Amino acid sequence: MGGATARPPIALGLALTRLLPRTSESGLKTAHFRKPWIAAGLLAPQLLILLFFFFIPSYKALSLAFVQVDPFGAREIFVGFENFSRLLMSPDYQRSAFFTLWFTAVQAFVTIALAMLFAFATDFVIRGRGIYKSVILMPYAIAPVISGVLWAFLFNPAVGPMAQFIHSLGLPWDPNRRPFDAQMLVIVATVWKHICYDYIFLVAALLAVPHSLLEAAKLDGARPVRRFFTISLPLITPTIFFLIVMNVVYGLFETFGIIDAVTKGGPAGATNTLVYKVFQDGFVQLNLGSSAAQSVILMIVAILFTVLQFRALERKVNYQV
Repeated sequence: MGGATARPPIALGLALTRLLPRTSESGLKTAHFRKPWIAAGLLAPQLLILLFFFFIPSYKALSLAFVQVDPFGAREIFVGFENFSRLLMSPDYQRSAFFTLWFTAVQAFVTIALAMLFAFATDFVIRGRGIYKSVILMPYAIAPVISGVLWAFLFNPAVGPMAQFIHSLGLPWDPNRRPFDAQMLVIVATVWKHICYDYIFLVAALLAVPHSLLEAAKLDGARPVRRFFTISLPLITPTIFFLIVMNVVYGLFETFGIIDAVTKGGPAGATNTLVYKVFQDGFVQLNLGSSAAQSVILMIVAILFTVLQFRALERKVNYQV
């Protein structure tokens, strides 16, 4: 009788366990689709996006990098690594590469430093904190081209109010003719556009710092600046490391719209970054082989920078509280 009465609960328990999601050896839940077409349908949108916007363009760029194509695309001639050798020996390309590295480093440092300053000051804004945050986050809602047009107007040497203020101080300013002025204008525009992105992450990171540590340091007599550099800054190094990588990627790839609206790579190619030179050679001068080779080199440079950052900086990142 005892064995007969115990069987129904055991059978019921086995039936319930079959309904529960199975787990793998690592303890993670595993999903099993009895109809494979359901899984394929769920993956299809993402796979199609990767196919048409990543894999096919990457393959096309890689194939064009080793050929010479006439402007109308009717004939292709295989030239091997000639496109790459011409680029590496070209003074214009070397100048563009040097400016890109310098521009990326400066905008990344300035953006993170200002965003960190604004994030640190957020706790000390008593009245109008919502307005303070809204003003900092406002550039995030503006398109890069619009922000570029805005800064180009503000610093226009003929009608720009900021340019008129600089001229009133007796300083020369003409980004249309002076290369250094154009480079400074591009850096200011890119920093203003991207500072809100860094600000969001830094504010969230500072809020995650244990309040007990800050209170203990305050009782020991540490002032806010010292508490920031000795407690908060070491604990938010993972966020800073992430922002360094993202700012480098931003400087290499995502500044095309601002440069096109502000200087169009001028004057005399002074603000011609690598990504903008890809556009000029490919769509303006119709040199598709050289443009494809530049895109391949730019991708290799971005990968190398990311790997070097992970190897050099990640060792100094503190992931423990």
